[in-house]
Amino acid sequence: MQADKDGLEIHQGLFVSQIMANIQTGHHLMRSMLRPRAESLALLPEFVATGYVDLGTARVRVQGEAGHVTIHNGRYLNSEDDTVVGPLEIATDLALLHPEVKIGVLRGSPVDHPKYQGQRVFSSGINLTRIYQGKQSYLSFLFRSMGLHNKLYRGVLIENEPDRLDAPIEEPERTWEKLWIAAVDKFAIGGGCQLLLVVDYVIAEAGSYFNLPARKEGFLPGAANMRLPRFVGERLAREAILFDRMFYADTPEGRLIANEVVPSEEMDLAVSRCIERAIGSGMVSPGANRKAIRQQTEPLEALRKYLTTYTFEQAFLHLSDQLIVNLERHWNARQRKL
Repeated sequence: MQADKDGLEIHQGLFVSQIMANIQTGHHLMRSMLRPRAESLALLPEFVATGYVDLGTARVRVQGEAGHVTIHNGRYLNSEDDTVVGPLEIATDLALLHPEVKIGVLRGSPVDHPKYQGQRVFSSGINLTRIYQGKQSYLSFLFRSMGLHNKLYRGVLIENEPDRLDAPIEEPERTWEKLWIAAVDKFAIGGGCQLLLVVDYVIAEAGSYFNLPARKEGFLPGAANMRLPRFVGERLAREAILFDRMFYADTPEGRLIANEVVPSEEMDLAVSRCIERAIGSGMVSPGANRKAIRQQTEPLEALRKYLTTYTFEQAFLHLSDQLIVNLERHWNARQRKL
């Protein structure tokens, strides 16, 4: 159980924070994490040949010129945990590496939960039951932030030369990247909301909502502390992170995160329409434009500095007594079963 752990994972956080605090080792680690995973490279020939890979809790399918990545953790409302983060990163790698895929779509699958039986939901965030029961690793937080989320935001580093990992920090980013659309059915909670901050376009179902309840749960919401203020301003971001503000897609504040809000029956059509708009007339330098935007919003050095704090603080929060208190108070964690 999480409450019974002796705190050894704190040393992982201290170690990684020191790596990130050094400019050379920090950039080396971030660039290493942008490499395609070995599993992704092994599966790529099959994916190119068949256009489909089932990774259990994540799946990726080619439809036309789009790579559709779906979260398949239906029993837990498509929550994120150690069983999901790796497969989802591999699926993202495959969509980015496929030579004929020009744009990625991220969406949740239909779920088995009685309340939403057979309906799609985007993501309910981190699996709090696994955390309470001690089955969620600290390193999973880092795999999400430095692997999955950063690949959606920056692409993959595919150069074969080893010195690319230690290229001059001032050198332009050399990642291979594509545009990403997120289609939000029902809600994007916690880690699901964090995903919306690293994609290029968000289509939300009318009546859906986004929120970041990590403070109430007892830890940091990934890199949202750095990214959310760019979308909604610092005042609303503080309200969301520190005071549990919820953003409904249909409101003016929600539209600061969602580009488009459509009725549930029009979600598929809206996704197809968005893909057509993006690639129908030929895609011109999406990667170059994304890189240019990041120079103002989040250069790699800014992320390194943020991760120096994040990796340190998250280790202590992950193993704090208050986290257990919060989960029992707000999540009824004692009665929940995996």
